[in-house]
Parts: sequence; structure tokens; C-alpha cells
Amino acid sequence: MSEEKEKKIYRGRIKVPYKHTAGDYVERFMEAIGKEDKIMGVKCPKCGKVYVPPKMVCFECFEKMEEWTEVGKQGTVEGFTIINHSTDVMPLKPPFGYAIIVLDGADTGFVHIINESDHEKFKKGMRVEAVFKDRRQKKITDIEYFKPI
Repeated sequence: MSEEKEKKIYRGRIKVPYKHTAGDYVERFMEAIGKEDKIMGVKCPKCGKVYVPPKMVCFECFEKMEEWTEVGKQGTVEGFTIINHSTDVMPLKPPFGYAIIVLDGADTGFVHIINESDHEKFKKGMRVEAVFKDRRQKKITDIEYFKPI
């Protein structure tokens, strides 16, 4: 005979602090954002694909990439999720979005924040523009967020 056990739910949070060694390519990427208000990518010498953030080797051709190119501060949203709950680690007060953004001149997307509280404005294909912080620390968060344009 089996006994039914009361289900219990325990809520908690696991924090996983970490440090990541970025390497020369990401260092140059962060330096341009942090000091020059520029977003840089690298271009494959074989297929011409521009990667943002930069990679050392093309994922398509496996060629080493050394040609740096500035990409636009505006881009297109390829996908998104809307954040409605708040925790102490959120970068903005909800609601806001996280999106995959392909910047003008780039062929790859990267994830960043969209500062928009109206859910109805979020659409695949929406145009956004980078907003830089006044005080920089050579981090990806020196782009404070992207705003719809």
C-alpha cells in the first residue's frame, strides 16, 4: 500500500558569480564601446561575414578573422522576450525586453536589453538604437540599452 506524501515547494535562488577571461578580441570590442562609442566586428576574409561580438575564427569557413570593421549603432530585432518580474539582479525596472539584435553592417546577432515598457511595441523586425552610458567601464553594459526608433 502506497502512502501519499504531501508535496512541498521550497523557493530559493542560487547565485553563480563568475569571472570570464575575454581575450584580445573581446578586449578590443569592449575598448571601442567604452572609449570611442563604436561597436566593432570582425570580417571573414573568405565569406565576408561580419561577426558582432567578434570571434577569432569564422564559424562558417573556419578562417582566422583579423579585419576589424565598425558596424552601426542601430539594428534590427530578430527575436525577443519580455521581462515582467523583478529581482535584485535585473538591469532595469520591468517591464523591459531582452532581444537578439543584428546591427547594421553585421551578419550575426547578439543579446542586449530593449528599454521599452509597452509590450505591443515589441515586434520581430523592429528597429532599435544603442544608448551608451555616460560613465564607462569597458563592459558590454556600457551600452546601457537599446531604444526603439
